[in-house]
Amino acid sequence: MGNRKSKPMSEGRSVKALQVFPQDTNHHHTMFGGTMMANIDQIAAITAMKHSNAQVVTASTDSVDFLKPIKTGDVVSYEAMVTFAGTSSMEVCVQIIIEDVLNNERHLAALSFLTFVALDDQGKPVGVPDVYPESETEKWFHDTAPARVKRRKERRTESKNTIEFLSNVQKIE
Repeated sequence: MGNRKSKPMSEGRSVKALQVFPQDTNHHHTMFGGTMMANIDQIAAITAMKHSNAQVVTASTDSVDFLKPIKTGDVVSYEAMVTFAGTSSMEVCVQIIIEDVLNNERHLAALSFLTFVALDDQGKPVGVPDVYPESETEKWFHDTAPARVKRRKERRTESKNTIEFLSNVQKIE
């Protein structure tokens, strides 16, 4: 990418660990999805800021896949990394892991991909460094990113078409 600076994925990596308390759970005694999503957005934003050295905004939450219930008392680790960088946007992957501290085991409970845009002091998009993998896991996330970017662009076009349709229908009705 020309003279664009490049950073390793590990440089922006962020981790946030929390214990789940009763106020974080629903009537099934599992973690509220909304609480988890707020934690995901927060750690992903920190990761995007560390990578870009700029303020960021969430452009989209592309996916949140709930794989395993998180229960009261569980220790949960949110592990985030920038997996792909465009011109001013970054894809951030957050792995939500239940850490069984008594048995020294880790279980993937959820997985999320988000997109952030870096902003300058005037709130305009600003360039971000490219990102490169170092470990086998990072390489897999980096190599599979172009397919996710393509699907994200298709979904964005579909969303714009839906918004345009709804705005026209609402004017008529």
